[in-house]
Amino acid sequence: MTTETQPQTKDFQAETKQVLRLVIHSLYSHKEIFLRELISNASDACEKLRFEALSRPELLGADDLSVRLVPDSAGGTLSIKDNGIGMSEAEVIDNLGTIARSGTRKFLESMSGDSAKDAQLIGQFGVGFYSAFIVADKVTVLTKRTDSEAVRWESDGEGQYQIQAGDKADRGTEVILHLREEDKEFLEPSRLRQLVRKYSDHLSIPIILKADETEETVNQAKAFWTRPKSELKDEDYQAFFKHLSHDSEDARSWAHNKVEGNIEYTSLLYLPKRAPFDLYEREQKGGIQLYVKRVFIMDRAAELLPPYLRFMRGLVDTADLPLNVSRELLQNNRTVEKIKGALVKRSLELLEDLAANKPQEFAEFWKTFGVVLKEGIIEDPAQKERIAKLLRFHSTSESGDAATVSLEQYVSRMQAEQKAVYFLTADTLAAARNSPHLEAFRAKGMEVLLLIDRIDEWVAGHLQEFEGKSLANVASSAADVASAIETPEKAAAESAFKETAERLAKVLSGKIASAQVSARLTDSPAVLVAGEFGVSLRMGRILKQAGQSNPFATLPILELNPKHPLVERLRDAADEGSFADLAHVLYDQAMLAEGGELDDPAIFVRRVNRLIVEGLAAQQSKIILT
Repeated sequence: MTTETQPQTKDFQAETKQVLRLVIHSLYSHKEIFLRELISNASDACEKLRFEALSRPELLGADDLSVRLVPDSAGGTLSIKDNGIGMSEAEVIDNLGTIARSGTRKFLESMSGDSAKDAQLIGQFGVGFYSAFIVADKVTVLTKRTDSEAVRWESDGEGQYQIQAGDKADRGTEVILHLREEDKEFLEPSRLRQLVRKYSDHLSIPIILKADETEETVNQAKAFWTRPKSELKDEDYQAFFKHLSHDSEDARSWAHNKVEGNIEYTSLLYLPKRAPFDLYEREQKGGIQLYVKRVFIMDRAAELLPPYLRFMRGLVDTADLPLNVSRELLQNNRTVEKIKGALVKRSLELLEDLAANKPQEFAEFWKTFGVVLKEGIIEDPAQKERIAKLLRFHSTSESGDAATVSLEQYVSRMQAEQKAVYFLTADTLAAARNSPHLEAFRAKGMEVLLLIDRIDEWVAGHLQEFEGKSLANVASSAADVASAIETPEKAAAESAFKETAERLAKVLSGKIASAQVSARLTDSPAVLVAGEFGVSLRMGRILKQAGQSNPFATLPILELNPKHPLVERLRDAADEGSFADLAHVLYDQAMLAEGGELDDPAIFVRRVNRLIVEGLAAQQSKIILT
């Protein structure tokens, strides 16, 4: 342990320096957020002590947990004190000298220079302590754990900090801000009262303001979710959401419920507007806060909500779990399973209400979180039908990049003779809209859903049907797809192109399963179609990119448009070399139209060039003859 006469000077971690620089110089117009963050940290320290005291009651002692604000006008300092868990020397170095979080780099990348947007990032990325340097040119921290010596930490935020033994007898942490001259407004009791009531009124830990030798509790000091809904206003719910999520935007909607009976609990669930930075990182634990008898137990209790609802924020407070509950005890616990089932139901009800009564709001939700909700079709068979009604897809009947359609809307406008819900998967919306697979469906006025998210292949495979209508991929040779686009002309063309199809199958052996005349094409010369029981070409690419084998891999079928000039030229080509060139070009073009990659782009270019030269030569010969 260092001694008071021998302070150690240490450098901040490199990324910590960058964070400090951005915090100090980018958020000057939102200085007041520092108080919200420091009070939140102090409250968390008290909650952590309360939790540890469950197994070690002697830690708590006789003192009531609280957070104290002590402005000192004469000294120009503002102190935020708590009698919570405190920190050891190692914890001080780890927590205040290093930002050991995977989100740090994303925090730095997210800083935009717009202080209004950047202010909300402070707490969201776990760097709230550093907001102290927005108003202070020096910060001193005195902290002590019950079973450790006191530690003193001090820094001016310019790249280094000093750490040594501290002079502190009682447990807890005191953060002393040496305020800049232009920020002395935060020493005024009226200003501090106003900020506490704005940002921290909902905290269950009392926040006590000491001014003129008097002390007053300036927040409600009662767990927000235990207060009657009748006395809570929308702005109260929104303020609590911002504390809970460290988000600067309001929540989109929420549900506050108290359940009594065999199981008793209170839940408060929020649907945010903005996605967290780690939304698509499935290894990051989702979930909501868990309290037992108003004692904070854990921050992200993943067992209380399934991964496909990881965008939900909120908490559950129950008396039906032991105070010493652990993650291991939460798993396969019947009480937890019942609460989880109820929370899933509440979450889906929120979304259903939004979809029914605020379609524009739901459209915005879907744009932000729709891909995650789709995972529920795969993960939660019990809720598959409810989730299916919430799904939204682009469609050939909807124009604009933002326009989407529900499965219920699609089914309601299906043609009388239509057997299936038709869909097409593609990497982009533009690729889907221009796909040759749609030509016959567009000619017949049949609507096709356009699925462009990577997960859509799995979603369609697990959903399989909706309201008695099977889902069919138009890029497949499945019977229900073929029958929908069958034409009388196809039978006649099949006999005329029988020999051509056989020659194609030999030339493209190993690349295609067969070649045949198509009824699905009106403009394009050829298209690759998956076998009836094979996976789509796009699914095969996704599996390959993920380094996974494709157990259902089959060669595609090459379908030809008998009315296209290139296909007619192919049929009439007597020279085997020209036939092979044109056959490979048609195959490669069809592969490119599917979003695939060519085995050898250089050979493709040479073949196209030879065909162009041959065509020009033939055209020149006609001119000379005439």
